[in-house]
Amino acid sequence: MRMWSLHPSLLDRQGLIACWREALLAQAVLAGRTAGYRHHPQLTRFREAQDPMAAIGAYLMELADEATARGYRFDRTRIDGPLESAPIRVTTGQLRLERDHLAAKLRVRSPEWLPRLDASPTPHPLFVTVDGGPEPWERASGD
Repeated sequence: MRMWSLHPSLLDRQGLIACWREALLAQAVLAGRTAGYRHHPQLTRFREAQDPMAAIGAYLMELADEATARGYRFDRTRIDGPLESAPIRVTTGQLRLERDHLAAKLRVRSPEWLPRLDASPTPHPLFVTVDGGPEPWERASGD
């Protein structure tokens, strides 16, 4: 499961679609509708949010907005509950790690997308950037 902290505009088609699917799965986990992935480390930041369902709803809404901007049709009716959330913090180190992880994926599947990645990557609008290394929950291997 990879729910990127990066702005959805930085994701290629495959990354955006996969993120949408995985965030929908995360929403089901947070809502208690599935037993799988309950202990996935990337869910930590959503569980720690003031309102976890609002946080995942806001996350999904931004993905849907990016999809619409590209001419894709993500089914917004699949988003549960509130669509606005208090910001969640993400560290500069986490954003750099994710940028590098995404760059490695893009080199293989969408090299034309690489120029979108900046040295200082923009976070998903749900997140506010703070100084620090990678998040403690990060595993960044083979996802």
